[in-house]
Amino acid sequence: MSKRIAIVGAGAVGGYTGAHMVKAGEDVTFVDPWPEHVEHMRRHGLRITHARDVAAFTVPVRALHVTDAQSLAKEPPVDVAFVCMKSYDTAWAATLIRQYLAPDGYIVSLQNCMNEETIANVVGWGKTLGCVASQITVGLVEAGHVHRGAGKGGAAHTVYRAGEVHGRITPRAEEVCRLVGTADSAKVTANLWGERWSKLVANVMQNGLSAATGLAGQAMLDNAPIRRFATRLGSEAIRVGQAQGYALEEILHLPPEILARAGEGDAEAEKIVDAQRFKDAGRVAAEQRPSMGQDMVKGRRTEIQFLNGLVVREGEKVGMPCRANALLTDLVLHVERGELRPDPAHIVNLKLN
Repeated sequence: MSKRIAIVGAGAVGGYTGAHMVKAGEDVTFVDPWPEHVEHMRRHGLRITHARDVAAFTVPVRALHVTDAQSLAKEPPVDVAFVCMKSYDTAWAATLIRQYLAPDGYIVSLQNCMNEETIANVVGWGKTLGCVASQITVGLVEAGHVHRGAGKGGAAHTVYRAGEVHGRITPRAEEVCRLVGTADSAKVTANLWGERWSKLVANVMQNGLSAATGLAGQAMLDNAPIRRFATRLGSEAIRVGQAQGYALEEILHLPPEILARAGEGDAEAEKIVDAQRFKDAGRVAAEQRPSMGQDMVKGRRTEIQFLNGLVVREGEKVGMPCRANALLTDLVLHVERGELRPDPAHIVNLKLN
């Protein structure tokens, strides 16, 4: 008997990954809070497009608004629930789906940031797994349509990394890997926390900067002061992660130590980092915006407090002030509240000691 799967949050990552599961024949129910999106999926299916190399497709899907989720009580229970909401919506999303889980069912955090503890506070650590989506570059561009601003990672880059919070390789982690592997390359990791923090570093370097400047990925990379500031953001986050004892993985296809030293002023390391970042940029559409930049365009709340803000808070715990991340966090909050407009000058004109 096939697993019953719920995707709570049919946005960019949830919609993209879940649509591929449906295409592969899995039993998937989407639950989402955006009424127009749910209605479009019900009537027209979920459309997936890519910037290059992959044909577009549309799949018919079962979509429920959060107010309709109670209908799940009349059905067989959910075996695997993927929470794909923004970090600030994690707790209620986990609470919503918890009551419909099978006795041996579990929740997978398929999100940015570090949300496993929040989920565990709802269902317990024994029912909590994580899955990192690395360099997936997806966006919900309109109701019923998810676009990926690149091709697939495939053998060149493993996109999904699924793992247990305790690090052991289990049949459930392998099942999660199989499910997300319908969308792109995937592996089971014994280093979920290292993978999580490494992905967080990559997000710290790009998301908030896009929100603050209004720029897409390529434009940020082409601007030397913004590019250098991004490296400093990542360097601070790496040092905090190392102080916490995480075994960091490659970050943007770079060794963490090289990236950290580049942000600390090592000129040779900076050359290596810049060369790799420009090389990787060639695989992504120039107009692709990081997710927080997409949120700002849509007038949505950002995850800045769960990314750069988290680095600042965790840095304080280990005695490491993270000035660049603190400045960016404060700046994005001002832009988010409408007190400032997105502008590259916010970063270009910064003077840091």
